[in-house]
Amino acid sequence: MVSLKVFSVFLSLLSCISFGQAATYSNPIRAVDGSDPFIVYTGGYYYLLTTTWTDVSISRATTLNGLKTSTKKVVYSTTTASRCCNVWSPEAHYIDGVWYIYYTAGVSTDLNSQHVHVLVGGATPWDTYTYKGQLTSQWGIDGTVLRFNTWGNYLVHSCFNGGSLQSLCIAPLTSPTAIGATSIISTPAAAWEIHGGSVNEAPAALYHGGNTYLTFSASSCWTNYYALGLLTWDGSTDPTKSAAWSKKGPVLSSANGNYGPGSNGFFTSPDGTQIWNTFNADANSAGACDKTRYTMAEVMNWNSDGSPNFTPPAALGTTLTGPSGE
Repeated sequence: MVSLKVFSVFLSLLSCISFGQAATYSNPIRAVDGSDPFIVYTGGYYYLLTTTWTDVSISRATTLNGLKTSTKKVVYSTTTASRCCNVWSPEAHYIDGVWYIYYTAGVSTDLNSQHVHVLVGGATPWDTYTYKGQLTSQWGIDGTVLRFNTWGNYLVHSCFNGGSLQSLCIAPLTSPTAIGATSIISTPAAAWEIHGGSVNEAPAALYHGGNTYLTFSASSCWTNYYALGLLTWDGSTDPTKSAAWSKKGPVLSSANGNYGPGSNGFFTSPDGTQIWNTFNADANSAGACDKTRYTMAEVMNWNSDGSPNFTPPAALGTTLTGPSGE
């Protein structure tokens, strides 16, 4: 006769085999040097890029939680003085069958020569990359790719473009490695955008329910007021015009011991049914903008009209349900 204990174990194993168990994870995903995170899921792997300050590195894992122990692989570094240092905000984007990494770099002595640069890779994010060139001719940081079915691809980044305020700028990608004329689509004006300095930076594209959005980070990253704002495209106007975008914010701000959440990106779950938000935050209640910032990831929620609903970041160490399809 099979004992009740053995039978219970058998049922537990059968449940796991038949129905699977939802993967779990906890934040932070990267505890140190987790600034400006970018995650993409493709080909069975999550790929993570963050600011290292000195080079462009990438790591990968088959689960979101596995990124915590993944080993960084340096894909690019240089001693060229004009772009050797202050390396920030790398992002990997797939365009016409090739992966490109857009990142910020400049000189070692100050931050006045920061520009957006581009590397060209291969068929997967893990392939070899080579330096292709500098995209911006004026000061610019935090480049990302924004895509439209009818308008084409754009580089969105933070720049001044002849003005006095650090703003969100947009330029058409005439190719994955070259841009056209730059226009400003958002300037910091509201109270939540000007704490410690007037700043709009770190844009990230979000697509949902047939709508196109841009998140961005506002106020100085050295304050605990650093937070996410949201731009919504009207669906028809030339996206290089500021009138094409409506602004609201903050949509994500300090909560549960996570201060200054921002500089985010979006990725999809393995089964493609969910959109996830990855962002940096800091445990310093005054805010911080250095290697102490850590990487977080949380699933996106949606309002009844399909617009994004950003849940306040959970306390570090909270066990959360992982991405669908793991």
